[in-house]
Amino acid sequence: MRGQLESEMEQLLFDAALARRRHPLNKRKQAELLLLLITFIWGSTFVVVKQALRDASPVPFIALRFAAASLLLLVFLARGRIDRKAILPGSILGLFLFLGYIFQTSGLVYTTPSKSAFITGSSVILVPILLLFGESRPRPSNFMGGTLGLAGLYLMVMPKGFSTVNRGDVLTLIGAVAFAVQIVLVGYYARRFSFLDLVPMQILAVGLLALGAWPFDPGWKLHWTHGLIAAFAITAVLATAFAFSVQNWAQQYTPPAHTALIFAFEPVFALLASWVLLRQRLEGRAILGGAFILAGMIVAEVWGGGGPSPVEG
Repeated sequence: MRGQLESEMEQLLFDAALARRRHPLNKRKQAELLLLLITFIWGSTFVVVKQALRDASPVPFIALRFAAASLLLLVFLARGRIDRKAILPGSILGLFLFLGYIFQTSGLVYTTPSKSAFITGSSVILVPILLLFGESRPRPSNFMGGTLGLAGLYLMVMPKGFSTVNRGDVLTLIGAVAFAVQIVLVGYYARRFSFLDLVPMQILAVGLLALGAWPFDPGWKLHWTHGLIAAFAITAVLATAFAFSVQNWAQQYTPPAHTALIFAFEPVFALLASWVLLRQRLEGRAILGGAFILAGMIVAEVWGGGGPSPVEG
């Protein structure tokens, strides 16, 4: 009898250990699939925003998108509470996020969604250059990623020399620099304040800054169409409120290197969406430039030791 009890106890302990091992694995698979889903959503938004700009100019589009998204995040992510100490840091992050989106969205008026995504993605490989002016020092992999990214940017923005530079590509590149500054500041503030406070506050700051800039935009337009309403729903609800909430949960179960690798495919999804929906594609040296930027993103994020940085989010 005693031997039977011991045998049953050992079996129970074995089953419990096996369940504990399986549980994180299942959670990890779920988390990685959800991260892949939101990366697809973020990549697709480049096409969504491009189409929405036929009915709305950049400033009112950003104002309404982020005002709606901030309300959703304040309710569902922050639960209606924000640490007062996080208001100033969140506002500073929001300022650079606002500048990034203003230049990125304005650039989309003149360039293609796929080029916009790859140029914007270069923000994560511009970070090592900015870190040279701070206390922390980049790793060799950061410099390698940055070198690949800069080569890709040259091929992407100047496919046939200075005479072929696209106005939209230049605006998007300025936005990428603003995003890079925001990424550096996130790395600084995230060690001092909760993600749950910083994210809603910076999204709210973007909405408020855009609302404040709206009266000073002389050529603004806003034509309410079914397409524009759908674009607001996709960008405010899915690409911002839903995506940030999912990201906050999923990254608990996913190694940072895996998350960074998944996020690196955002411009690839933008390229696919641009080709499928708009029949637009990269050509010539721009294809090689996109490959260099993607390689630089993977090297800088996966082996660079930094936190994962989604382009759209």
